[in-house]
Amino acid sequence: MRLKLSIGFLGIGVALLALSGPAPKAGDAALGSQPYEKFQPNEDCAQCHPGIARQYEASMMNASFTHSWDEAEYFELAVPHAEKLAKVAGIKAGCNGCHAPLAFLAGDIPPRRPAEGSRANEGVSCDVCHSITGFEGDTPFNFNYIIDPGETKQGTRPGLESPGHKIAVNPFLGKAEFCGTCHNEKDPWGLWVKATHLEWKEGPYGKAGIRCQQCHMPAAAGNSAPDVGGADHPDVRQHLFHGAHFSDMLNGAVQIGLSASEDDLAPGSRLELEAVVMNTKAGHMIPSGSAEERVVWLDVEAVDAAGKHFHLKVEPAGFEGEEMTIASASALAYQDFAEIQGLKDFKGLARDGDVPAGDRIFRLPYLDPKGRMTVAQWNTASFGPDYRLPPLHARKEHFRWKLPEDIAEGPLLIRATVWYSRVVASVARFMKLPEEEYAPVKLGASSISLDVSRS
Repeated sequence: MRLKLSIGFLGIGVALLALSGPAPKAGDAALGSQPYEKFQPNEDCAQCHPGIARQYEASMMNASFTHSWDEAEYFELAVPHAEKLAKVAGIKAGCNGCHAPLAFLAGDIPPRRPAEGSRANEGVSCDVCHSITGFEGDTPFNFNYIIDPGETKQGTRPGLESPGHKIAVNPFLGKAEFCGTCHNEKDPWGLWVKATHLEWKEGPYGKAGIRCQQCHMPAAAGNSAPDVGGADHPDVRQHLFHGAHFSDMLNGAVQIGLSASEDDLAPGSRLELEAVVMNTKAGHMIPSGSAEERVVWLDVEAVDAAGKHFHLKVEPAGFEGEEMTIASASALAYQDFAEIQGLKDFKGLARDGDVPAGDRIFRLPYLDPKGRMTVAQWNTASFGPDYRLPPLHARKEHFRWKLPEDIAEGPLLIRATVWYSRVVASVARFMKLPEEEYAPVKLGASSISLDVSRS
């Protein structure tokens, strides 16, 4: 008889899995260690947990392999690069450790394309998460989860029984480190190219003990197994996993405070504006995760009484590398696509996509071995300045504008908006992604009204 202990010891990051037999492997060593057959398909779980299953089916956890950008990035960038450059060869398998864990654990590398319908399409499946018992080492990263699939499923609520499987009470599933096994990543150069859990840990939410699950899996009253004798509870974790791909989560993530040097202006006068931009919602950086491909920017415009629009450009603050954080109409980047895809005479793509020139971009530039901006996180050898929005932290941006002599008299509306694009628009179009992948989403907005008069 094999006796299993499922309590994860957070301090050392290792769960005691068994008193006999070899311990399950973690990280790169787990490649090919668990056949597909050891994991129940998602539809089996849905039979007893229909409501939870419906939430999960609409989440990015379910679409981690089939999502259009993830598919394109893996098959058209990561795999070709891994087959050309020894330093990054591990990404051919490693990407799947988090995006298609069933395929990675089964050694099915590369998995078939989503259109071919393999079990890789199950993404981060129900049974993957509920078979994780802990993690290896001191820091969760690069899929170093320890996974032990079988008839026993890991959960956090004591005193439950199920007609379909055994339940092991494992507090690890409710800890932020559980999420960190995939939401922290070091690339082949040893850089933290994803550090969402570490950002949380070092920030005010982590220090206050507000965990990832409290925002991305909020508790609500309900019954997770209503048709098979499940009990009602006041705090059932919802399996929404809402994040950067859901407008309801993005709405209001940023607040902007606007102030002006003058309330009453005359044509030809000078106006000084200050915009205080604050990350008021996310417990990590904005943007976080795959920050190399995401664009967050502040756009400020004035609208006069006649409805004429004037675009205002941010005043440089003077820090090193700042040019990478102010949108340019002419700057090119992503030239490493030429080496990755074997392109000839490739000059690069518009670095900032559709962001209006002169707007402030809140970004962490990822730089390839030649110092050029890249969206291939595995090809990141250094970083530019980290000018993102930390949690509960504000950045001040300044604008100076000389009003035109012919500006209309009357109310002058100053409008500031922070926008977010999931993928740089130029990259998205080059990769033939659907428009929803790069269409701007509003994170926050603010406005003030001034008065223009000739008297």
